[in-house]
Amino acid sequence: MTAESTVPSPGTQARDLGFSSVSIMPPRGSGAGFRFPARRPPARPASPVPLLTADLVAALVGAFACSAAQWRPLLVALLVAASMLLRPHPPRQVAGVLDELPAVCARIAVAWLALAAAVAAYDPERALSPATLAAGFLLQSTVACAGRGAVRRRQRLARLTRPRSALVIGPAATAQRVAAAVLRHPGCGVRPVGVVTEEPDGGEGLPVLTTGEEVERALIQNGVRDVLTVHPSVRSRQGPLLRALAESGCAVWEIDAESPSYEMREQLAGFSCRRLVMGSPRRGSAGKRALDVVVSGTLLLLVSPLLLVCAAALRLSGGPGVVFRQERIGKDGKPFTLLKFRTHRPVDAHEAATRWSVANEHHMPWLCRFLRRTSMDELLQLWNVLRGDMSLVGPRPERPYFVTKFSQTYPGYAARHRMRTGITGLAQINGLRGDTSIEDRCRFDNAYIDNWSLWQDICILLRTAATLVRPTGS
Repeated sequence: MTAESTVPSPGTQARDLGFSSVSIMPPRGSGAGFRFPARRPPARPASPVPLLTADLVAALVGAFACSAAQWRPLLVALLVAASMLLRPHPPRQVAGVLDELPAVCARIAVAWLALAAAVAAYDPERALSPATLAAGFLLQSTVACAGRGAVRRRQRLARLTRPRSALVIGPAATAQRVAAAVLRHPGCGVRPVGVVTEEPDGGEGLPVLTTGEEVERALIQNGVRDVLTVHPSVRSRQGPLLRALAESGCAVWEIDAESPSYEMREQLAGFSCRRLVMGSPRRGSAGKRALDVVVSGTLLLLVSPLLLVCAAALRLSGGPGVVFRQERIGKDGKPFTLLKFRTHRPVDAHEAATRWSVANEHHMPWLCRFLRRTSMDELLQLWNVLRGDMSLVGPRPERPYFVTKFSQTYPGYAARHRMRTGITGLAQINGLRGDTSIEDRCRFDNAYIDNWSLWQDICILLRTAATLVRPTGS
């Protein structure tokens, strides 16, 4: 468990990175921020059924190469199963059947060799001859390539006749250049309809959108499904906008507009690109919530005697007011009331909301210092986890005053609120507790969210438990 966030030491103040300020994400339905249409179903990818059908038909036709004595339903089933199981995912965007010809032929060859080995082991008298293997391989490869070629032609025609509308976000000159290049290649299936930029240069090209209202209008009127970012700074400067567009059902792509570019799996009109995941909950969120409920409920039952002892000791030593309640910012910028044992009494509400951590106060009673040093003052936050205000693992919640301040100072700080806040997190197990860099915490928190998995949560909990054996204070 970790202590509340504190101000970074003088040596870790934020650097001026030249980015504009980023505000905290407003809760959905609030009057502030971007208010785009409710989430639409994402654009459906190309159906795998046509390619599966082509491969299935090719496997059935290839089986005719076997002689009548070898023709058995089991042999056909084995060939079809091997052909389907060995279907490779294309290593990059496939423009036509020639691009995947080596992978298709290699897969079919392996399927026939595996089938021949199985038949020879089971019934040596009916082993497949080399001529049968060659005929089956050639027949199945020919039919598979012909079927896949027909499917690819149909997909290219669909991209030409029904392109997806897109917005291009970035510096005006670069965005207009990328948009013009994409429009010159309609075969890619993307049709830019507008450029979103902070400082329009007044040049010719697509309409320039500079306000949230203009972006929303273009989103609705054109049915925008794709967003192309053409500069690395867009993720920091336009983070709230990108997340709002992603929540409305748009796919966000980062385009490498410079040449030469780094190798990437996907390409768009000759530009390397990659898909960005903008804060949508990943599969497994139900498992994360189940872990929170089970662990927090169990721990509350186990430590309830300890909680009663701590409460009684604080009541006897410091008088009434054992529980300290404080407003913190949780997921999507929504406030909640955080609970902890009272180890310090602020002068007034303003001090409670704006004063930095008092972990190094030497005038604090010994019991309070002990509770803070061992993080036992935060055990009550297990109730916040059980209620659903927090999670066991996630970015540490902060007070509204500091959320606003840090969001304006540190690029990406507001993005931490795309996931439920937690008692401990990746930043804390990497030593970012107490008087440490907020910039570093922000980076670790966003890395945790971007790469979240249930197993990562379990590892963080185990490492947090290990640190309790050697407490270092808050």
